[in-house]
Amino acid sequence: MPISHVATMAFERLSRVASIPALLLVAVTWFTSVVPATAQSLIRDPDIEYGLRELAFPVLRAAGLNTNRVRIFVVNNSTFNAFVIDYNAIYLNYGLILTVESPEMLQAVIAHEAAHIANGHLARRVENLRAANRNAGYGTALALIAALAGGGEAAAGIAAGTQSAALRSFLGHTRAEESSADRSAASYLRWAGISPSGMVALHRKFAGQELLSTINQDPYMRSHPTSRERLRAAEAFMAEYGDWSKSDPNADYWFARVKGKLSAFLRSPTWTMRRSKEESAKDVRLMREAAAYHQNHDLANARAAIDGALAIRPNDPFYYELKGQILLENRQVKDAITAYGNAVEMAPNDALILAGYGRALLAQGQTKNALQALEKARQRDYRNVRLLQDLGVAYAKTGNNGMASVVTAERYALQGRLADAGIHAKRAVRLLPEGSPGWQRAQDVLIASERADKSKRKRK
Repeated sequence: MPISHVATMAFERLSRVASIPALLLVAVTWFTSVVPATAQSLIRDPDIEYGLRELAFPVLRAAGLNTNRVRIFVVNNSTFNAFVIDYNAIYLNYGLILTVESPEMLQAVIAHEAAHIANGHLARRVENLRAANRNAGYGTALALIAALAGGGEAAAGIAAGTQSAALRSFLGHTRAEESSADRSAASYLRWAGISPSGMVALHRKFAGQELLSTINQDPYMRSHPTSRERLRAAEAFMAEYGDWSKSDPNADYWFARVKGKLSAFLRSPTWTMRRSKEESAKDVRLMREAAAYHQNHDLANARAAIDGALAIRPNDPFYYELKGQILLENRQVKDAITAYGNAVEMAPNDALILAGYGRALLAQGQTKNALQALEKARQRDYRNVRLLQDLGVAYAKTGNNGMASVVTAERYALQGRLADAGIHAKRAVRLLPEGSPGWQRAQDVLIASERADKSKRKRK
């Protein structure tokens, strides 16, 4: 659900989980053709994403996945869910992160989603979905999308009254894959030295929460095994292999910090100030208080709190990044540039930090320096809508209207607004030299826009 009550957020919101490279723009075209425009958004924050990488690293390594390539993103949705739609990213709803009670529980979720990637389920699902979609109507296509994201009950509701044979067949495949992913995830946790108790606790928490009328439900209308089935399997695994894991202070710290940062911006300042005193790590407590003061427009106390956190961790680029955000949003641009500059010096390749630095430079009128920082950020992260917006402004201010149109087209494509993206892509194609990198990027967006338009006309 959108978070409209938050006035100032440290998070960049991306209105569609999609990517810009040509191959993935094709996927966006197809995805847009069957999913309504109100797609989920992402919450982008460098501190949170780094913390999730720390938690995911041992799991991804155990799964045999590239720990530098597979990213963990937070979805702006309060429900308990996680999913994968490509081989390079795992998506966790913020509601899931705020609900789980230990790093082991969160790592169990990541392990399950990593198993879908490692076991090749994505390729099979796409082919199964295409096969089912050829024999089904629009309503069933929507249900298949819901099933891919784990929404078995939603899938059943969407498909009601439609041709359900295709959906039953598809969910039969995904349900088996979910059981396989659970088994693989348990093995990853054991190989990574992470307690399987997190997986048991995860399933125990939700066991028995299926609909009361399950006796009348067709079991193949679910995309996952029931929570009770998954709990029994997790308990059996733990009974067979035991729990030889050791405590992990690093995981405990980053779990607390990720939850602390999320809750500080998603919940009311009053709630944060009341609960932050329970935080065992003093720097995390001060960070949460800084965010709460910032939401209350209390710059003096927000600055004092984040400076207190920096006194404890003076080499922490993410605390400098938060300080820069607080100062920039309070129009203390010069000091914000200094804070962001410190963050960039400590984490020169972090795209979200670079984007914030570029935004601060742009606010001060240092357009050429801002453009340099923003271009570097875009090379490392093409999913950042706010970055593309700032980059478009910087290009326009330097008179490069062709590139301004390119990044505007890419921004609209990421938002699923492919018709608008096509308009700006056509403009970019006219303005840029044929065959240039910017021209090629515009062509990718234009092709995606045209395919989406063709699919839309076919449905009418």
